[in-house]
Amino acid sequence: MSSEKRKELIIDIIMDALSGLFIGIALYNFAADAKFPLTGLTGIAMIFYQYWGWKIGIATIIMNIPLIIWAYKVLGKKFLLKSFKTMAIGTVMMDFVAPLVPKVAIGNIFLNAVVVGVFTGLGYALVYMRNSSTGGADFIMMIIKAKHPHMSLGRIFFIVDTVIIVIDTIAYAHSFEALCYGFVISYIGSLVVDKVMISADAGMMCMIVTNKAEAIADAIDKAVERGTTIFTAKGGYKGDERQVLMCACSDKQMYQVNRVAKKIDVDAFIVIMESKAVYGEGFKRFKG
Repeated sequence: MSSEKRKELIIDIIMDALSGLFIGIALYNFAADAKFPLTGLTGIAMIFYQYWGWKIGIATIIMNIPLIIWAYKVLGKKFLLKSFKTMAIGTVMMDFVAPLVPKVAIGNIFLNAVVVGVFTGLGYALVYMRNSSTGGADFIMMIIKAKHPHMSLGRIFFIVDTVIIVIDTIAYAHSFEALCYGFVISYIGSLVVDKVMISADAGMMCMIVTNKAEAIADAIDKAVERGTTIFTAKGGYKGDERQVLMCACSDKQMYQVNRVAKKIDVDAFIVIMESKAVYGEGFKRFKG
């Protein structure tokens, strides 16, 4: 095994462990006592925990076995093996380490649901960022998508989650209020997943329309050590040509970029925007 692959494996294991810990804390320390209905096979496993005290992680991985066999041809050997590693490490952290974390009493039921959503979202985001999966509903959705490519993942995700939340509510939650909290947890979790995964590669983008592009580019390089791209654009109103300077940087560096641009050309037209992901030299390297 090369040093690069060894490094990737170590990072995978650390992320899997943290993911299992976060999800386990959410389940055992907050969701179980409140009897929140949950999504995925974790939601089904919670039924076994509420009635017979089965460990949630172990119950989940047992239910995943037939799905792994079923999904083998659809998802491929490499992805399934990586997902099984994630499930195994996550189960140990979830069932045997997370319960050791002291419980924190939260009197507000809504705040309790928010905490569950945030912790589960963090856990799943760490796994997805490493191109792995916790199995369960993920496998079901991918299989359905492979069989019915015309269906959007968003629709499949909503249908699968809704069915499992309703099953949980009927099985042990027994209230419409709990059903609503189940959807709140699912929504907050999805927001956290998106935010974590997007912000990991996010940055800022600055477009500067000026006649002093080279001077500004040189000043930006000296101020924040960021490269720039200069191209020529034509105005839509007067038709005159001006230079446009494009610079990608972090949000902390954007203040300096804006400052030096205004200092050199007070008449510069500057547009600053958020970029969801930035790849390349000076930023995160793209990996296919």
